[in-house]
Amino acid sequence: MPNPKFRHSKARNRRDRAEWRKRIDHATNIINCENCGEPNLPHHVCADCGFYNGKQVVEIKAKKKD
Repeated sequence: MPNPKFRHSKARNRRDRAEWRKRIDHATNIINCENCGEPNLPHHVCADCGFYNGKQVVEIKAKKKD
């Protein structure tokens, strides 16, 4: 395995890490559920209604109202 010849400074490491976080935050694609309209990640079961790809796949218990 190749190893770095010189040590990277703390500022350089922190700058790279901050840029990586910005890219990850902006890469998140949030869509609205087709069934209930709640925000949801793509290709995930909706946590609010339990629908995925137009089908009920998870039974969701009724939420308690305070």
